[in-house]
Amino acid sequence: MTEAYIYDALRTPRGKGRKDGALHELTALRLSALTLNALKERNNLEGHAVEDVIWGNVTQVMEQGGCLARSAVLASDLDERIPGLAINRFCASGMEAVNLAANQIKGGAGMAYIAGGVEMMGRVPMGSDGAAIAADPSIAMNQYFVPQGISADIIATEYGFTRGAADQLAITSQQRAKMAWDEDRFAKSVITVRDQNGLEILGHDEYMRPQTDMQTLGALNPAFQQMGEVMPGFDKVALLKYPHLEKINHIHHAGNSSGIVDGSAAVLIGNKEFGEKYGLKPRARIRATAKIGTDPTIMLTGPVPVTEKILKDNGMDIKDIDLFEVNEAFAAVVMRFMQAFNVDHDRVNVNGGAIAMGHPLGATGAIIIGTLLDELERADKEVGLATLCIASGMGAATIIERV
Repeated sequence: MTEAYIYDALRTPRGKGRKDGALHELTALRLSALTLNALKERNNLEGHAVEDVIWGNVTQVMEQGGCLARSAVLASDLDERIPGLAINRFCASGMEAVNLAANQIKGGAGMAYIAGGVEMMGRVPMGSDGAAIAADPSIAMNQYFVPQGISADIIATEYGFTRGAADQLAITSQQRAKMAWDEDRFAKSVITVRDQNGLEILGHDEYMRPQTDMQTLGALNPAFQQMGEVMPGFDKVALLKYPHLEKINHIHHAGNSSGIVDGSAAVLIGNKEFGEKYGLKPRARIRATAKIGTDPTIMLTGPVPVTEKILKDNGMDIKDIDLFEVNEAFAAVVMRFMQAFNVDHDRVNVNGGAIAMGHPLGATGAIIIGTLLDELERADKEVGLATLCIASGMGAATIIERV
């Protein structure tokens, strides 16, 4: 089978996903086009250089609707003969774009692809697409639907995670993100977003709060307790599904959950012949990909079974992995992953994660693959695994190996 290699990976900084965020005036189309142009320029891509642009975005309505991938190609400097495919696997959309591209190449369907994604959460709010899983009683009731924050608190309750431990993980994420920026660990991947006059709009992750401490987090009220216990009473729904739990322990809040941000990321993936044609050196090969469905109520446990699956399918053991990127959707998600595999935190999200820097839904999967690759190179490690939990109960994973 043909090997699929990563030749480049880049991302924008993550801007606060609100009206005063630095990226707020940019549409998803504009930010996507800027990202595609940066990848094109860095790698001197000319003509019909790639087979397709596979682009993830979650809330596919309004200005993020239609086939945003194709619109982004046309709005960029890429050749108009390059098509575009918009995909949605919720939080794993950016990763699934990379995985689809890699598997197309492995199957012989083209020499190269651009894969990644975007989400402008400050302009197109999460949930504004009216997803059936949440809005249609015919499925929501049968599947014991609860919001993701309640799911995260169910994980904390089921596996015994305390608020103090979750808050400490959040502080560690903030400290690591600050260290990574202070030491220029993202310099290879983060592009500066500029306006039409070349003036800087944003050059760093805007959401970070490095001054966060236990006292600061301790002052925050649990974000999902009222919707769980009072109105509309989602805890009762959860306890119907998990009657062995006496009550839901609400430990998550804004400080130990992922931030709402705007951002975009792209990965250039190709076979050996593509690199030779354009004079590019591969940085890593995509060794394996996987996805899986899981319990839709607790919802966010997917990183554990999908990691078990990808390792088993490829004859690997958890000890074969040097570094992990586990998306910090909520603190309990990462805590459950480390508990399940007995993995030390010093191998997981070593440069911080979405709690500190934010989670631009459609882009995050591509972001963490790029972050993992950069860290493998910086730390002179060989093999890394990136994984995410996914809304409605799924998991996705990618294993990369340095060349």
